[in-house]
Amino acid sequence: MLHFVITFQGLRRRTPRYRGPWESALLSPVILTALITCLAFTTPREVAFSRLLPAAPALAASIWPVLPTALLGAFCLAIMVGLDLVYADLGTAYTGAAIVAVTAAAAYSSHVRIQREEALFHIRLVADTAQKVLLRPLPRNIGDVEIESLYLAAQAQARIGGDFYEAADTPYGVRLLIGDVRGKGLSAVGAASAVVSSFREAAYDEPDLRGVIHRLETSTTRHSAAFPAQDLPERFATALLAEIPHGAGHVRLLNCGHPPPLLMHHGEIRVLDPSTPSPPLNLAVLLGDQYNVETVAFAPGDQLLFYTDGITETRDRTGAFFPLPDWMRGQAPEGPGALLDRLHRELLRYSGGKLNDDISALAVRRPDTAEDVGGPARPTV
Repeated sequence: MLHFVITFQGLRRRTPRYRGPWESALLSPVILTALITCLAFTTPREVAFSRLLPAAPALAASIWPVLPTALLGAFCLAIMVGLDLVYADLGTAYTGAAIVAVTAAAAYSSHVRIQREEALFHIRLVADTAQKVLLRPLPRNIGDVEIESLYLAAQAQARIGGDFYEAADTPYGVRLLIGDVRGKGLSAVGAASAVVSSFREAAYDEPDLRGVIHRLETSTTRHSAAFPAQDLPERFATALLAEIPHGAGHVRLLNCGHPPPLLMHHGEIRVLDPSTPSPPLNLAVLLGDQYNVETVAFAPGDQLLFYTDGITETRDRTGAFFPLPDWMRGQAPEGPGALLDRLHRELLRYSGGKLNDDISALAVRRPDTAEDVGGPARPTV
């Protein structure tokens, strides 16, 4: 019984929008029992609504634990005995035997269901822990910049995927990473973990972004060799590195096949396409290892949006892609938290609540003054 309560409470916390109907459904076996009982006592004997009593414990097995299910079956059997005292020739023996048999089967079904729910609950706990390791919460302020993150899984039950991001306050400035591993499933999660783990070390060691990306390339290649993907002939990942030196008015970008970031400057939106493309991770052998770092002005009050292609490939009912740059042009120059909150709501509205790919985004702002660092906390999404 305790295991059921833990499982039910854990699952209920993860589906808040269905809390009302789910709690109402818990009473449905009682309502069904009361309805059948009332009909059995108020209708002619020939109708024999009492024969429907085995349906109550059968229904209870799908939502109740074992003991309440068995007690409901015993209560239905008692009702059948009471009906036999009022009406004769109801076939009490046959209906009673059916109630006993259905209740036994229902109790066993309830036991199996609870075991599976417990296993699923623990699997989700492990997935949540894995996500916190791969996509750990970022501090709201890193160095002299504000930063917020957003992650949306394509499926409501999913916890982790191939999207990844990270940020670090290094001696060379605030360094950011965002990327997307080709493919889905556990193999994509493993590749993303290899890239993020390598970045967490290289970001502090390498004085140049090219050195960081070479380390990421090496880690991705080693991981692909150690864990070859069966579903894809070639495992690769797009990645975007950014470096915001402390106290400087610019940002350095190294884009390895990733969607270009957007820069908001005084209400104007600029798409930061790389002048010279760099190869995605794990494709340097095929495309060469020439990496291009570009410097872009990043003044106080400016804001950068980094994102994965799940955002720009979000479709509406007509199949049109989400116009991210146009949407950004209509947004007020607020903080990173407010921007990602609005983007989250707009993506769900635009897609009708049906996301076809994982979505990740980082919003970074250089405050106008030192007093602007911080601000109201962003609501959890």
